[in-house]
Amino acid sequence: MRNLLGIGLALAAVAALPCNGQDAADNTPPSVQALHAHAASTPASMLESAPASAWRALDPDDTLYMKLPQGRVVIELAPQFAPRYVANIKKLVRQGFFNGLPIFRVQDDAVVEWGDPTGRRSVGMARRVVPAEFERPASDLPFTALPDPDTYAPQAGFADGFPAARDPVFGRAWLVNCYGMLGAARGNNVDSGGGTALYAVIGGPQRQWDRNTTMVGRVVQGMPLLSTLPRGNGPLGVYRDRHRWVRIESVRIAADLPAAKRTPLEVLRTDTPTFTQYVEALRNRRGPWFKVPAGRVSVCAIPIPVKTIESK
Repeated sequence: MRNLLGIGLALAAVAALPCNGQDAADNTPPSVQALHAHAASTPASMLESAPASAWRALDPDDTLYMKLPQGRVVIELAPQFAPRYVANIKKLVRQGFFNGLPIFRVQDDAVVEWGDPTGRRSVGMARRVVPAEFERPASDLPFTALPDPDTYAPQAGFADGFPAARDPVFGRAWLVNCYGMLGAARGNNVDSGGGTALYAVIGGPQRQWDRNTTMVGRVVQGMPLLSTLPRGNGPLGVYRDRHRWVRIESVRIAADLPAAKRTPLEVLRTDTPTFTQYVEALRNRRGPWFKVPAGRVSVCAIPIPVKTIESK
């Protein structure tokens, strides 16, 4: 049996619509009533009927499981954009580098950051510093461009399921800092990072960071475990009191676990007619509540649906 997980994100704009403050007879908020009444034309209903070919399974060799006291966070790595960083992070993970390290920074409307805040933990056979990978050649990268203009790049769209941007004139492409995206922390020197500290965007898009950080992947499941953490009370959201740190129990590569211990997920492919229809549904929201369709959508306002396959 298939259970749709990421659809809730796709419908978040509707679920959070303003209501008139009066309860319906069944105590259902008016915004939810409108959603149910118009369910036949929602992105969710469209995705429920999408063919199997519209979905792709996560590659277990490029999938991380970060175990927190609250549960599992599933991360998809992006070696097509940052091959050296991803290789280094996987070395760190297989050496147990992140086990026991903290989430030490939670900045409101910005990021959650975890890893080694002191720089003292041994990296073993991995590297502490890796040359920056802010962008890559665009010529051989499959890219689904959005029809709408983007403020921060000549074109925005999706590449292999990741929100991205590109400059066709200069032939460069890069991942963008949307909600849930994963980046590698660094200092002022562009080559001062290596993946020993990572961050996930938990607030509005941080597009001003595009091409200023090496983006290494995205969180595909478990974002509420990160976004609902108490905010740090120090500069940039760093916890002043280390007793407030959230300790990471472990980080593992899915391929290193038995199949029975993996989280079987599929994500919507971004190179299919289904995705094109999904984008159009988000660009032109209609229904009892929507009176004026926007007619456009930004790259960070298109959550990629995630589906889990339950065991029979």
